Amino acid sequence: MTTMTLAISAELKEKLEGFPEINWSEVARQAFVQKVKDLEFLKQFKAESKMTEEEALRLGREVRKGISKRVRNEE
Repeated sequence: MTTMTLAISAELKEKLEGFPEINWSEVARQAFVQKVKDLEFLKQFKAESKMTEEEALRLGREVRKGISKRVRNEE
């Protein structure tokens, strides 16, 4: 297994130290694995998609508007 060094803020380091029972290396490893899986899925999805970038942006705007309306109605 290879070693990777990460830079984190002093504030975050202090917070992590508040939970000494947690294996933070394993948490980071799992987060990396999940992120790579997500990115690979999106890459495959994009490769199989017939949607243009313009259509995707339009759809994204419509979804965002719908979510915004729903959140405002819940308030």
